[in-house]
Amino acid sequence: MRHWPLSQADRLKVRDAIAAAEKGTAGEIFAVVAREADDYFYVPILWAMLVALVVPLPLLFVHVPADWLNDASDGWRAVVAVLLPAVWIYLAQLIVFIVLAVVLSLPGIKPLVVPGGAKRARAHGLAVEQFLAHGLHTTEERTGVLIFVSLFERYAEIVADAGIAAKVEQNVWDDSMTALLADIRAGRLAIGLVDAVGRAATVLAVHFPPRPRDRNELPNDLILL
Repeated sequence: MRHWPLSQADRLKVRDAIAAAEKGTAGEIFAVVAREADDYFYVPILWAMLVALVVPLPLLFVHVPADWLNDASDGWRAVVAVLLPAVWIYLAQLIVFIVLAVVLSLPGIKPLVVPGGAKRARAHGLAVEQFLAHGLHTTEERTGVLIFVSLFERYAEIVADAGIAAKVEQNVWDDSMTALLADIRAGRLAIGLVDAVGRAATVLAVHFPPRPRDRNELPNDLILL
């Protein structure tokens, strides 16, 4: 199993930061960090297939040497002349496909061959799934906020419920996530998450200050996927 860049102590720091942040706002903050939004197993296979399809083009111009056919009858010469190039092409395609499928699936290479649009779409989809799965849309005043990170995609997003989205512009969250991604690239995931919680709390405190008899509607948690 791959090592998480977050220790148990780091997780506790993030949870404590959420608990402290929610004392100054009626908003509910939750955090999820995923290793990857998808395994993208199909992407290396698709690239390998595309390249393998191109392999026959130069091989179509390869001719069977005449001396290979000297000892064959006229009928067999015709058969061999057709089948032998076809066998070469098939074997070349098969070898290229297998080698590329394996190489492009290596952990250090696969991120380079997955299209950026696909990574962003899958990571955003998982963020929305997690928002709903953990009930952030069920708070009394619709003030749930999810801080979501997917490491493989180098993607970070804040998903805010309707009550918050009506008052806070998306660019406010985008600026916060840009800072979080900078911390992730620098190897400071835990610090970045704590800072992101703090920045979210500052924004929420302006629009959603604490209410009398306010209660904690959601766990102050950090989920690792």
